[in-house]
Amino acid sequence: MTLLAVDDLAVSYGRLAALRGVTLKISEGEILFVTGPNGAGKSTLLNAIAGVVPSGSGTITIEGRNITGAPPEEIARRGFSLVPEGRNVFGALTIEENLKVGTGMRTDRRKIAADLDSVYTEFPMLADRRHTTAGMLSGGQQQMLVIGRALMAAPRIMAIDEPSLGLAPKIIDQVYEILMRLRRQRKLTLLIVEQSSTRAKMTGGRMILIRGGRIVLEGEAADMMKDERLRQAYFGFGDH
Repeated sequence: MTLLAVDDLAVSYGRLAALRGVTLKISEGEILFVTGPNGAGKSTLLNAIAGVVPSGSGTITIEGRNITGAPPEEIARRGFSLVPEGRNVFGALTIEENLKVGTGMRTDRRKIAADLDSVYTEFPMLADRRHTTAGMLSGGQQQMLVIGRALMAAPRIMAIDEPSLGLAPKIIDQVYEILMRLRRQRKLTLLIVEQSSTRAKMTGGRMILIRGGRIVLEGEAADMMKDERLRQAYFGFGDH
């Protein structure tokens, strides 16, 4: 079943076209990686789906319901949760206060306490330091916090923008282990912007490559890594 569909999406910042005619579908429970060079439009795609930036044209649907132009809180209620690039924790707030920020748009208030306990079970480090200000955490700990915060929105689709950014390889491994476990346990659909196509191959799933605001290559991540067109498309030379 198609859970998320983007059809002919275009986004511009003034005269600068950030996305041009992007079309994709994600099935329930799937992993889709979005990769490409800096400035390709990867973060813009996630932000447009989340309602953070307006689309110029095209449509975005979740389970067939049009969410194009809807405010971010409405899109979150439909089950889409975004972990932004750079983590964006509220440094002056405690871990627990940061987690509760993720519940602002929920209507099932009675389930929040149980979900908070569930996040603490997934991330024991957060439980042990729940009254510590988030600004005191390391980069890896902050990444786990924002994943936990996204879970507090009770999502069906979790979009993570550059989960590897600025982290040591061992911590990146831990972050991906957590994401894959959450996918299995909670039947999450994952949309991941990842600069490293090698990481996508290691994890598995589909991958699309964006260059100049357009999808120029797509397929299974493992197969694409063997394709010379990936290198050609990524660096912008050759035929693709």
